[in-house]
Amino acid sequence: MADPLPERTMSSEELDRLRSVYVDLVGFVPPRIQARTDLLSRLDPEGLRLQEEMRRHFMYPKCFDVKTAQLMLFGMLLMNLQDAAKLHAIAARRAGATWEELTAVVGLAFLFRGLSAANYGSQILQELAQAEAGEVGAAQRR
Repeated sequence: MADPLPERTMSSEELDRLRSVYVDLVGFVPPRIQARTDLLSRLDPEGLRLQEEMRRHFMYPKCFDVKTAQLMLFGMLLMNLQDAAKLHAIAARRAGATWEELTAVVGLAFLFRGLSAANYGSQILQELAQAEAGEVGAAQRR
């Protein structure tokens, strides 16, 4: 079946460059970001460029290191029980956050959001720990 969307008007190289920041941050391009970048690379490449420029500006403030910014984003998203909280927990971990720091963020979210945030945050950290253990185990088996 033919793709009903128009052909991409942004070059594959530029699209790959825009997506590479997500790979650097979380290790992959999350599905929703994949969808957004695919759609806009076809229908509004300039809008995609503007979105990514703004994202880059606000995601990496000069006054915070990446770990601190990702810990804050994890907490902000956890307060709303948003699934993207998991992506920012992954990014914080990749930037050097400890389990203690991530757990402290979950505790802060608990204070102002309640058990829902504590439960969801704990689930995220448990899943992340299991994923890391699986990666370590796979690497040790090689």
